[in-house]
Amino acid sequence: MQTTGSTAITTVGIVGAGTMGNGIAQACAVVGVKVVMVDINDAAVQKGLATVAGSLDRLIKKEKLTEADKTAALAHITGSTNYDDLKAAQLVVEAATENFDLKVKILKQLDALLAPEVLIASNTSSISITKLAAVTTRAERFIGMHFFNPVPMMALVEIIRGLQTSDATHDAVHALSTRLSKTPITVKNAPGFVVNRILVPMINEAFFVLAEGVASAEDIDAGMKLGCNQPIGPLALADMIGLDVCLAVMEVYLQEFGDSKYRACPLLKEMVAAGRLGRKTGQGVYKY
Repeated sequence: MQTTGSTAITTVGIVGAGTMGNGIAQACAVVGVKVVMVDINDAAVQKGLATVAGSLDRLIKKEKLTEADKTAALAHITGSTNYDDLKAAQLVVEAATENFDLKVKILKQLDALLAPEVLIASNTSSISITKLAAVTTRAERFIGMHFFNPVPMMALVEIIRGLQTSDATHDAVHALSTRLSKTPITVKNAPGFVVNRILVPMINEAFFVLAEGVASAEDIDAGMKLGCNQPIGPLALADMIGLDVCLAVMEVYLQEFGDSKYRACPLLKEMVAAGRLGRKTGQGVYKY
């Protein structure tokens, strides 16, 4: 079995220049890791690069970065529409939309293209790492690397080991996460991993409390902010995540665990059916 040994990761490939992809690119570039960020068309790539530049500008305004730091960071990112450009990387992170079939298509393409010793990670927030690893010929060099949004600000990375992931793969990705000034936690492959497994059922329970008329939405959120020291209440957070996303996650848990404690709140289902999905539609639990 080939493993990576202790080679430091100096170049990272990223598939997807969207919110997560460009955030990961920025986190790598500011610490001097070279990045090749690939997307399906040039418009998507340019939008991703512009997002990184804008994010760096905000950090300059807050005096967390200098103009020279921004120039250096942007020089570390190469945008491309050609998968062949990923061959320079020791690790490629798939950061495409949360869709199993799409991820499988991308992973098979990467597996065929990259040298056998290159590591592949998925930034999935819910799909089984063991299942994704199995579609490649390098299951022991496949891992989950779940960043949180917004990536440049959020310190956490969940490192998810599939059943087949080797220690060397885990250690290389753990070391990279630390270099990115992130705090990695190691997680076994399981639906929702750690954070979403705890968070989304909590949000679902807040909808049950709201539906039962125990308290108003404002009071539920105030209670959790002040009583549990959360920066944002669960219902306001649901609006931010998207009520449709929360519902989809609960349905995955119910299906995967077969445990009725994961049943989605009828009020959550009804609001999604009404198209009240949160901030992105202008109304969820709250109006925007």
